[in-house]
Amino acid sequence: MTQKVLIAGASGVVGASAVDAYLAAGWDVVALSRRAPEVDSDRPFLHLACDLRDAASATAVLSSLSGVTHVVYAALYEKPGLIAGWQDAEQMQTNLAMLDNCLKPLLAGANAIAHISLLQGTKAYGIHLHPMPIPARERAPRDDHANFYWLQEDWLKAAAGRHGFGWTILRPQLILGRAHGAAMNLIPVLGAHAAICRETGKPFGFPGGISYVWEAVDARLLANVFVWASGAEVARGQHYNVTNGDVFEWRNLWPAISAALGVEPDPDAPMSMAEFLPANAAVWDRVVARNGLRKLSIEALLGESHHYADFCYAHGATTPPPAAFVSAIKLRRAGFTEVCDTEDTFRYWIADFQRRGILPRV
Repeated sequence: MTQKVLIAGASGVVGASAVDAYLAAGWDVVALSRRAPEVDSDRPFLHLACDLRDAASATAVLSSLSGVTHVVYAALYEKPGLIAGWQDAEQMQTNLAMLDNCLKPLLAGANAIAHISLLQGTKAYGIHLHPMPIPARERAPRDDHANFYWLQEDWLKAAAGRHGFGWTILRPQLILGRAHGAAMNLIPVLGAHAAICRETGKPFGFPGGISYVWEAVDARLLANVFVWASGAEVARGQHYNVTNGDVFEWRNLWPAISAALGVEPDPDAPMSMAEFLPANAAVWDRVVARNGLRKLSIEALLGESHHYADFCYAHGATTPPPAAFVSAIKLRRAGFTEVCDTEDTFRYWIADFQRRGILPRV
């Protein structure tokens, strides 16, 4: 029997790769998002346009579905400016309501839900508030801070108890993927930064603060974990950290990023991406026109990712931010052993944006 997955947040950084991964694995796919996801697969799938913040609209869209067996929930609401919202009670409640608006109609409808996967991240370990254990492990007690992760997780566990479905929760590091206009994707930030520097003759130097070492995850790898978890009995009722399997440091990575973007790496050029990119919106428009790119404004290209870039680059920091390393041993021991070179991840997604006419080709 063909299995049918609904992917919520299907046009996002994670969701678009999840659509491709499930299609490649032979699943029937329902993609739920406000805009249609851009995917590589030529297999057909159903796209349902929906804003999960609107309970009535979500119910109308989802209550008519039938045959859904699995759900990947990767939808996310972030407020403008991004970082302050991570501690905002209203934002937490909005994300909880979105989960409820999505899953309640599915569970009440003509679907036999066997498994639901949920997306968290390293904020589960409190990295945005305080230093976290190195490495952070899934078996650690829940970090005692307000977070929509906990609200969603408690909702999911309670529903699983009533309806009998399995669940898996993934905690990736910095995710790199396909979506433009996203809350957190550094690829369009890097591309716009390089293009504006080339256009204006400014140096393309690393704009951040003090050096530190971090981990990342390719959205394609993360999507494959979702597919694996959907069918692996060992994944039922478990949390898994997800990383590429290596580490990186921005200045060491900068030459590879520069080469992929067709610019020369220059010495450090500290600046805020949240200030620099909007201030050069007209320059970006010239880049778009000259290169025949998609007519995306700088706002439509970036979403909130320029704010995320300042956080990721440790902009203005003179002392290292708290180390953020998670152990992925549990996932490997459970049977998922795929890894990815982080330099290759950056190269792949930069080339993907260029191929799709969002960033200029080199």
